Amino acid sequence: MALPMTQSKIWTAALVVIGDEILSGRTQDRNITQVAAWLNVQGIRLVEVRVVPDVEDAIIEAVDTLRARNDYLFTTGGIGPTHDDITVDAIARALGVGVVHHPDAVDILTRYYETRGGVTETRLRMARVPEGADLIPNRMSGAPGIRIGNIFIMAGVPAITAGMLDALTGELEGGDPLVSVTLGAWAAESEVADLLRTVERDHPGCAIGSYPFFREGRVGANFVTRSTELDRAQACSASIAAGLAARGYESVEGGI
Repeated sequence: MALPMTQSKIWTAALVVIGDEILSGRTQDRNITQVAAWLNVQGIRLVEVRVVPDVEDAIIEAVDTLRARNDYLFTTGGIGPTHDDITVDAIARALGVGVVHHPDAVDILTRYYETRGGVTETRLRMARVPEGADLIPNRMSGAPGIRIGNIFIMAGVPAITAGMLDALTGELEGGDPLVSVTLGAWAAESEVADLLRTVERDHPGCAIGSYPFFREGRVGANFVTRSTELDRAQACSASIAAGLAARGYESVEGGI
């Protein structure tokens, strides 16, 4: 259960994870976590994630929908050199523009592969961008990411994605980053839902997330309070702890 947080301007982002290998279970996605964490530091909330196959129409539908209702859209996967790397083509089609070889990307790849067998037509596929796009630096493997409008097209390999995010740090407009305070208790979520609702109402600027679990034959939950101000988050969490105590539940700072 997540409760809404009152804030004057909340910058939002969505993420489209692209790849048959994710949907088949062959590859475990690690980009959602790192993109969400990075966005939070930028003062931007990751509010939607979609995982789509390497199918052009599926990519286009996700891009069209999510870029329209969020400040930013990020994609991961599908920008490599192989035939099934179709993200650039799909996004260009969604935007109604052509696909071109970015001259700076051609130069980057030519230099990168100079001592690695030379640049080839296949490798130059990684220089293709929607017309009008800018590049996102990639210090690890040369092939750059792509930025066009409010869309940021990144690699699927988590280490490369991390480098691209690092290159974007401080480049996007956002709000204040969120801080969080976690409290845990051996209490069924349904038994304290009213408490959480009341506490959230009494602490403007805070959001409470409740995350239930079942361990050791018992049910419990961790309660995460988020705010742009640490003092507010701590005060809100303290109110949860007091309410739990009044109901006979001992709370654990930092969660269980």
